[in-house]
Amino acid sequence: MIGNNVSHSKRRTKRTFDVNLFKRKFYYVEQDCWIELKLSAAGLRMINKVGLDAALNNAVAKGYCDWKDIKVIA
Repeated sequence: MIGNNVSHSKRRTKRTFDVNLFKRKFYYVEQDCWIELKLSAAGLRMINKVGLDAALNNAVAKGYCDWKDIKVIA
């Protein structure tokens, strides 16, 4: 998304609004491995609320990600 920085003198310059993404590692108990995900702050809260397995299954079912997008760390 693109918008304006507005200074005290009302001078406007272009700026971009970046997505709030994080790169995090999780231990996936069901597969007995570590995985790395790139997710938003809302995704982190969802994992804390319902658990990693339920959140991943829900995201794949809704089409937010695919199983091949999940990076397995050896």
